[in-house]
This record gives sequence, structure tokens and C-alpha cells, in this order.
Amino acid sequence: MAKRPQLTGRAAILAVVVCAIAMSLAYPVREYISLRRSISELRAEKARVEAEKQALLARDRQSDDPNWIKKTAKERLHYCGPGEKCYVVMAPEQGKEQTAVKQPATVPPWYQTLWESVEAADKGTGRRAVTGKESVGQ
Repeated sequence: MAKRPQLTGRAAILAVVVCAIAMSLAYPVREYISLRRSISELRAEKARVEAEKQALLARDRQSDDPNWIKKTAKERLHYCGPGEKCYVVMAPEQGKEQTAVKQPATVPPWYQTLWESVEAADKGTGRRAVTGKESVGQ
């Protein structure tokens, strides 16, 4: 008996047709998965925005409360109601900063700065002359 070939013409055509179907379905399936992912991301963003909206609505409802308005005015604006005694306690370091007056540094004339830099370069001491608002270490 003659041995039948392992791959017949019909089997080859069937394999080509199956590959063609698989390749034609690959792009739509990939697009479907991508769209499902974007839908889930949009749903998560919608939930986040909705939660933010609810928080803002609660804050808006809170501003209608007269006690909240008074409390906020006292905290933020240091408001005192009629008949109340209010005190403002300042930290000690704030008072020290206000009393300390900084003396501006005296800037030597430009020619003196130039001459000092020439002398320092000549001697090789590495000393830098005073420039502008600050003096560089000696």
C-alpha cells in the first residue's frame, strides 16, 4: 500500500484558513480589551469625581451653619464677639526678630576690592576680597 502523505492539500488549506481567521480576529480582540480597560479607568475616575463632589456639597452645607461661621471667623480672622475678651499670644522668637535690626554690610569701593584681589593673587594667599553684600571666608 502506498503511504499517505502526512500533510494533504486539504489540511494545508484548512491550516491557512484557520490562520487567516485567527489573524483577522487578533486586531478586534486587542481593541476590545483596550476599550474595556479604558472603560474601567473612566468608571474609577467617575467614582473619584463623585466622591469629591459629595465632599464639596457637604462643605457647602456646613457653611450654612451659623455656629460654623462664627467658629471659622474666630479662628481665621481673630474675630471677637461683643462682650468677649480676646487675647493674642505671640511667640517669644517673633518679638526678638522684630526688635533685631540688621545692619547693612559696608561695601568697599571697587578699586580697593580690585587692588586686594591683585595683592592676593600676587602673594598666592588665596584670600578673596569683599564683594557686594557678603564676604567670602579667609
